[in-house]
This record gives sequence, C-alpha cells and structure tokens, in this order.
Amino acid sequence: MSELNKEVVDLVWRRPPSGGVSTSIFRRWTQGFVFSENEPTALEQLEGGPCAVIAPVQAFLLKNILYNRESPNWRQASEEDQKTALCSTLSEILESACSSPTTGFCLVTWAKGQSPHTSTHTNTQSQTQDTAEPESSQPPQEQQPTALAAEDLGFEQFHSVLHKRTVMSVSDLREEVLSLYHTWRGCCGVLLFLYSVILTKGIENIRNEIQDTMEPLIDPVHGHGSQSLVNLLVTGHAVSNVWDGDRECSGMKLHGIHKQASVGFLTLMESLRYCKVGAFLKSPKFPIWILGSETHLSVFFTKEMSLVGPESPSEQARRVFQSFDPEDNGFIPESLLEDVMKALDLVSEPEYVSLVKSKLDPESLGIILLGPFLLEFFPDQDSGIPDSFPVYHYNGLKQSNHNERVEYVEGTALVLGFEDPMVRTDDTPVKRCLQTKWPYIELLWTTDRSPSLN
Repeated sequence: MSELNKEVVDLVWRRPPSGGVSTSIFRRWTQGFVFSENEPTALEQLEGGPCAVIAPVQAFLLKNILYNRESPNWRQASEEDQKTALCSTLSEILESACSSPTTGFCLVTWAKGQSPHTSTHTNTQSQTQDTAEPESSQPPQEQQPTALAAEDLGFEQFHSVLHKRTVMSVSDLREEVLSLYHTWRGCCGVLLFLYSVILTKGIENIRNEIQDTMEPLIDPVHGHGSQSLVNLLVTGHAVSNVWDGDRECSGMKLHGIHKQASVGFLTLMESLRYCKVGAFLKSPKFPIWILGSETHLSVFFTKEMSLVGPESPSEQARRVFQSFDPEDNGFIPESLLEDVMKALDLVSEPEYVSLVKSKLDPESLGIILLGPFLLEFFPDQDSGIPDSFPVYHYNGLKQSNHNERVEYVEGTALVLGFEDPMVRTDDTPVKRCLQTKWPYIELLWTTDRSPSLN
C-alpha cells in the first residue's frame, strides 16, 4: 500500500500488537449506505460498529429531508429522492470537514476495474492517485450495489485497490458525489465515505485535534467509532471532547466544540456523570440529536423548531456559569462571581458584587450555587417551548427494532417543568439521555415498548 494508505490505516485502525485488524470487525464496517425497505428515509445498519458514521449521516439526512425538501410527506421517498438526499448530505459533511478551500476535496473510491462488483480481486496494488476517470453513475444491471462485501475482500486487499481523486470546487464536489451514488450504496460505501472525509480534512489536521493521538478512530478490538470520529462528522473537527471551547488541565489544552452544531449530540454517559455535553452540541441549529449509549448511536428528532430557538438569557447564564464550573459541581467559588457577572454583562461594581455575595451566600460558605444565582438574576424560567410536541426515534440496527423492521418510533414529549432533575417517573435509557437536555421530560410512545438506545 502507498504511504498515504498506511497513514490512513494507522489513524483509523491503529492495528493491535497481535497484527492485523480482526476479520469480523472489518467485515462489520464493509456495508454501504442502505435504505430501509420499511422506512424509505431511514438508513439501515447491518451489524454493530459503523453507527459512528451512519448515525451522523442519518441526522444530517433528516435535516435535509425535513427542512430542505418541498414534499410535506417526509417519510416517503422515491429512489431518486433517496439519491438526491443522500448525496447532498454526504457533500455537506465533506464541505464541513474541508480545512481550506485551496486544498480541495478528496473522494476515495475503487481503482478502475477493481470494484468488488466488477471483478475478482488480484494482488495488483493500485496506488492512491490525484486524478481518475469518472465512474459511471449507473452501473450495469449485473453490478447492482450489495450490502456487504464479497467474502474474499479482506482488510489488506481493500486497502490495495483504493483510489483518490481531488476536486477543487463545491460544485464539482456535489457533481462527483452524485456520480458515485452507487459506490456509496454498495460494498464498503461507509468506509469509502469515511476515508474521503479524513483525506478532505487532512490527516495532520486530525492528529492536531485529537486529544490522544494513540487512540484510533475505530477501536480495533470492539469496532466502535470514537468520539473524535463522531465530532468530525458532526462539526468538521475531530476533537475528543463534547464541552464548549478549550480547557486547560495541568498545563495541557483540551479541545472542545467551538460553535453551534447543525445537529446535536446527547449521551447517556452524562446522566452517569462521566462527561458534560456543552451547549453547542446540546442546543443545535435544528431539533435533531444523535443519542449515545455505552456502545451505540441512534437519533432523536422532532419538527418543533422552538426547541432550538435563540438562547434565552437564563440559558446563556447557565452556560456561562457552568464554564466557570468545569467539574460540574453546581457551584463556583465566590471569588469567581465577579468574573461570571462580567461575562454576562451584569453590573459588576465591587460594592454590588459584595452585596450579591452576601445575598447568595448568607452562611459565608465561600461558594455560589447555580440555582440561587439564576433565580436572582433570571427569575423568569419560561423556556418558550411548548408543553408537548411530537417526537421520533431512529435506531438503524434491525435487531433493535420491533419485528426487526427499521422504522421511526413515534411518540409525544411532555416537558412538565424546567428545573427538577431529580424527578424520575420511569427509567428508560432514552429518557435518561434526554433528561440531560430537558431535566423533566415525559415520553409517551405509540408502541408497546420504548425504543432502544442500543
């Protein structure tokens, strides 16, 4: 393989000391972007692992279908609709990942004549190149895309027949992505797209953003995608953390999310207090959230745009206060109160700050609690969102769906109160995940069982 291929393999898989990547894990990643037979706008995940790519693509796909399409029936899609929606989504993610317009966009595909659908593989190595003859957008009938690779396509062989092409403009990118529709849908389409994103972003740029450069984007033992991989697809930046901005820890800068994302991210790990998702991911531009469990990613969404309206003063205050409370203790030392008030453009004259301190810390404990601070300066906690709204949940794994049919689960969300995170009326993982965003939310699903996070 070429040196570039070796760099990509090292970044994505970082082979374990025992040798190559396991055959079973690689095979789980060899699927294409396949639409569900039962839900024409939903992608199907055939086995565990590639949800780190499929779920973000599904989230952006839903954004484009719900908000960019004229048709009112967003759950219906012809094959032409599927082609348009998928290709515009893949192009959007590639555009987001591009670090500099001068470097162009990279598309990784099969070397000419080496597609699994067109020939048996040989040991001939086709090195990565910068130019290529365009592939036909309509393969012959006998070359229809398949969900998984042929059994004889192994890890080494796959990497020996890759081919890179570079396009320099957004219009050319969209045209090329469209022409490769059957490639994305066919064998290894998910990996080809992932490699395209990585080379478009730049290997060195990704290494500079990942906190632990020894951590691969895909775990070679379990096959799960890393948070850096999810963040790369969602935000265009392969940072390892989900908080807002950068943080200093023992003299080391830890990179976080730097601007509001188009689609959001919530995780069950926050309810277990393993991490804290920042406002840029919790409050995205569109009401679509990727939900993370310990091992899987699914998508929760609604058409209720008021959920992602402009940040209210109290929400801004909460975010700023918590930026001074990186440990998520729910309080700050009183010495930081003046800094918080300045950051929120509140009156911060020393005499007034002293008065506020005595009011918020009457027992002179030396700390300022978040709750009393918000009540003092932002007593109106009305978030402006409706009390109830229709919601949907997507899980791409067949076995995680009722009757193994990949379909959206419909429900109604009730937001009964703004500030009571201790209330628990049931304990489903989906609800616990959503409570990190809406502390007191009720979910009434139309199905007999709650949708699964796993």
